[in-house]
Amino acid sequence: MKLYLNATSPYARFVRVVALEKGLKPELVWVDPWSNDPALLAVNPALRVPALETDAGLCLSESMLIALHLEQEGATPQLLPKEMQDQVLQLMGWGQGLTDAAFNTVIARKHQGSAVDQSELGKRRLAAITHTLQQLEHQAARLEQLNLGSLLVAVALDYLSFRLPEIQWQKHYPMLADWQQTLLQRDSFKSTAFA
Repeated sequence: MKLYLNATSPYARFVRVVALEKGLKPELVWVDPWSNDPALLAVNPALRVPALETDAGLCLSESMLIALHLEQEGATPQLLPKEMQDQVLQLMGWGQGLTDAAFNTVIARKHQGSAVDQSELGKRRLAAITHTLQQLEHQAARLEQLNLGSLLVAVALDYLSFRLPEIQWQKHYPMLADWQQTLLQRDSFKSTAFA
């Protein structure tokens, strides 16, 4: 397997964390999705990371789909247990929504300046971050078990700290912050820290 990625993508980091937790070691191919990298274009016409080239030569895109593939490829631990599938998928949706809102805020600011936060879309993105953090704080106990949902939420929170530190989410959501600090001590998170 080959995993195409860059060092600052929360989507790519999530996939790397899942691979490490499953004991899988895909070859890492570092690319720059913003420069129309030919290596990335060859495997993903959308020029997005992550992209995973399977051993069969097929290319998978979109982080949650890749994570589901890796869940099937690696034996243990089970990160999408059948008896908790709905709860894990709900957490994955929240983690993905939080990631999307943060990532799109960062990209919009990069290309249009911070004033974009006052646009209708900018306000909706920031509100989505706040609403999701509030929901996660109330449900922090559900994050205790290691699964695809909890991993995705932890990556999304770390991305908020990395790219949008002014939100200071740890100060406002202490149970969530305590839980995340524990998860960040895992080797899969230490070795994939944002750079």
